[in-house]
Amino acid sequence: MSLIRQLLLSSRPFSWINTAFPFAAAYLFAVREIDWVLLLGALFFLVPYNVAMYGINDVFDYESDLRNPRKGGIEGALLHPSLHAPVLWISVLSTVPPALLLMLGGGPATWVAMLVSLFAVAAYSVKGLRFKERPFLDSLTSSTHFVSPAVVGFALAHDRFGFTPGPTVMIILGAFFLWGMAAHAFGAVQDVVPDREAGISSVATAIGSRSTVRMAVLLWAAAGALLLLGHWPTPLAALLVIPYIAISLPWFKVTDETSAAVNSSWRRFIWLNYGCGLLATLMLFWIW
Repeated sequence: MSLIRQLLLSSRPFSWINTAFPFAAAYLFAVREIDWVLLLGALFFLVPYNVAMYGINDVFDYESDLRNPRKGGIEGALLHPSLHAPVLWISVLSTVPPALLLMLGGGPATWVAMLVSLFAVAAYSVKGLRFKERPFLDSLTSSTHFVSPAVVGFALAHDRFGFTPGPTVMIILGAFFLWGMAAHAFGAVQDVVPDREAGISSVATAIGSRSTVRMAVLLWAAAGALLLLGHWPTPLAALLVIPYIAISLPWFKVTDETSAAVNSSWRRFIWLNYGCGLLATLMLFWIW
């Protein structure tokens, strides 16, 4: 029971929707019907994917997490070393079978998209790769975690039904990727002190808290500007970046010493995703 509780806590249940929704929205947008691929894919990206992504991260970030007061709640578990091996095994055994089924249901495009997605999950945290310790590559990889489920959805639609994404779809994916980079960078600010104490590099430890916040604001603004180029009503989605910019602007002059206080806005960010996700869903209904 302790393992199950810690595994659940580690997987960040409040964030599950952030990976399941992109897949389901992309596949349903392209195929416009509910089938076994939609159901399996949504379930896969809802639970096993997050168990693996965050579980692997919590295992290999243990030394840093010991110094991080955020751990032990909705923002992740502090996994005892005795749980590390079980968590890694469960991560593999829960993700590989459904991922293979989805790949068998698709074709080459699906295979590439799924392999890139799973590689990004592992490469972000595991020793020998540790993309999370490579400044700027960490934000690129983290964004891939959230955009790749949508890419897998479109790839499956392409392989199964011949769907070809148009310019507006590519614009939305590009804006989503910029949003993901901004989200990671902003989230990294609050961990500057424990990361440095543990000898972990990140985009925030590399360029400092203040510059990282400003980079996040620019990336969110760029995401909004890119959405303005899409077909109507896609430009309306540009308004969704405004709340994210609003919660980050108060930290425009943050210092490394006060960076932990950014957690107050990060908690708002977690809930903000639900509100903006609802509005994005309503826009998708409008487009359909």
